[in-house]
Amino acid sequence: MRKLPAKLASRLYSAAELIAERGLDGTKIDDIADATGIPKATLYYHLEGKNGVLEFLLTDLLEMISGAVGLAMSSTEDAQTRLEAAVAAQLGVMLEHPFLCRALVGDLGRATRLPELAAALRSAFFEPIEQLLNDGVADGSLRQIEDPNAVATSIFGAITIAGLSAAVDGPLAEASMEATRLSAAVCDLILGGIASARDAGATNRA
Repeated sequence: MRKLPAKLASRLYSAAELIAERGLDGTKIDDIADATGIPKATLYYHLEGKNGVLEFLLTDLLEMISGAVGLAMSSTEDAQTRLEAAVAAQLGVMLEHPFLCRALVGDLGRATRLPELAAALRSAFFEPIEQLLNDGVADGSLRQIEDPNAVATSIFGAITIAGLSAAVDGPLAEASMEATRLSAAVCDLILGGIASARDAGATNRA
């Protein structure tokens, strides 16, 4: 995928709604050209067709999430507080861009097979979260866990599914309020779990 000029990149967002509604298989390159005003030849030159358009849109979404999560993690607060901020940051970006999220839902299987996205996701989210988990043990705000990689993946999954579920209905009138609500619920699950105090004590003793 060649680097896309900023002027063309901004016009590609018009394709997100189209792909969200029809799925990539139901979207023709001619439809994307009509929706964006970008000639087919230009789309093929820069993006290698509609698969490249989807890859660009999802990579851009991931970069926005990475930036927001990175900023949330950069504070001097303890690891638990930074983890809560990271959850809120990712959900905030997702709900501000519901059509990008819906495009991801429609072609999740295809997206997960793109090696560039997998590598970007690793560096953008999994590695920082793993570091937070280790920092939390050091500062006493989080407990020791056996498999930080698996837990980081689970945290990302919980955030992502919550955000995608909220985004499937389209733009939200109060996206920031919904992000706050979902963030509280996800953090409650991540940090508090759902076991009763009695069952939690039994688990810890085991």
